[in-house]
Amino acid sequence: MKIEKTEIKDLKGVITMTIEPADYQEQVQKELKQFRQKANIPGFRPGMVPLGLVKKMYGKGVMAEVINKTIGEKLGEYIENEHLNVLGDPMPNDEQTPAIDFDNQDTFTFAFDFAVAPEFDANLSAKNKVTNYVITVTDEMVNNQVNSYAERFGEYVEAEEVKENDVLKGLLKEVKGDIQKENAVLNPAYMKSKTIQKKFMGAKKGDVVTFNPMKAYESEIEVASMLDIKKEEAKELKSDFTFEIQGITRHEAAKIDKELFAKVYATDAPKDKKAFLAKVKAEIEENMAEDSKYKFGLDMKATIMKKMEKVAMPEDFLKRWVKTTNEKLTDEQLEKDFPAMIDELKWHLAKDQLMKKYDIKVEKEDVEAYAKEVAKMQFMQYGLMHVEDQYLTNYAQEMLKKDEQLRGIVERVAENKIYEALKAVVKVEDKEISHEDFGKMFA
Repeated sequence: MKIEKTEIKDLKGVITMTIEPADYQEQVQKELKQFRQKANIPGFRPGMVPLGLVKKMYGKGVMAEVINKTIGEKLGEYIENEHLNVLGDPMPNDEQTPAIDFDNQDTFTFAFDFAVAPEFDANLSAKNKVTNYVITVTDEMVNNQVNSYAERFGEYVEAEEVKENDVLKGLLKEVKGDIQKENAVLNPAYMKSKTIQKKFMGAKKGDVVTFNPMKAYESEIEVASMLDIKKEEAKELKSDFTFEIQGITRHEAAKIDKELFAKVYATDAPKDKKAFLAKVKAEIEENMAEDSKYKFGLDMKATIMKKMEKVAMPEDFLKRWVKTTNEKLTDEQLEKDFPAMIDELKWHLAKDQLMKKYDIKVEKEDVEAYAKEVAKMQFMQYGLMHVEDQYLTNYAQEMLKKDEQLRGIVERVAENKIYEALKAVVKVEDKEISHEDFGKMFA
């Protein structure tokens, strides 16, 4: 087989392959013999079909299949041997590929367009400055977290007089109508009308409050749920209702004492309030450090991408390749999405270069550890601050069974390792910042 490539110009070139009988005939014969064993042709027993007949009926198709497979294999080998850092995949060049006639030819020539990655340097130096934000943890933040713990580990108690956020249970009756619901549940805090909310404040068990549900909630869905009627009926509802209060339930925060400390931190519980506050503060500082690390990574990536801005790409080839591999993609959508595609490709190339430069490898242990951190963060979003390690491990393993999540985690681990390597290279400037001002940078 003869393979040649043109001189690469503007990151593009053409590979020409000439395939001769010696490159495919042996495999074609092998394929035909195997096909003969399985062929089911009327008048012949299985495996007894003459090879000449099989060749006459299926020879051209088998030859085309073998040639296509051979081309794919040899093209891949050539690219690897020539150390061509191709972008996308080589694509057929119809203009330089002669017409193919399987009836009268035994030698075939195929031409493929290809594009290669540009030369660039994504590495940073001490001339590059990246800010490391140190988020200040205030007493207010600590107190808010303590109060959050106290609320979470509080309990529901029966009350005698209605206050804000209390949940009421009682008999709901339409004043001029037949709608009635026993054991109805109301939470005045969810009412849109502040005036109607005030009617309930200070009321006691046995008191009867008259109000208009649609004026109180302004949502037929909420009213329909409360009265067990259809949404369409609630929308037409104009009646006043009475609510006889039969029960008042209030959530009381837990006391900030040893019992709370044990509920929050289990066996690692502090012995007194001072130690508890210190532990809460350290916990917040750890979370803020993770937020700061995330921002540092974003800024490091932006610094790298700044160096990649002027790196030229073979855009016409890449547009053609993207369109070929995504047949449903319209020209309008391609033009809209293409700048982001180019940025993503540049970032991919930069990461590959930096990982090689700093000999960065992503190990199984790295992926599993990061997956546990992701699991921990997800639990924290639901208020579960101290999940046992066993559950985090199991949850992380389930995440890693999903290919998309696994790829994403591997990418994050690689990026974090790149940022850590570059942290020793660039000039890092620490800057203290309030939690509020830090949050504004993401607005």
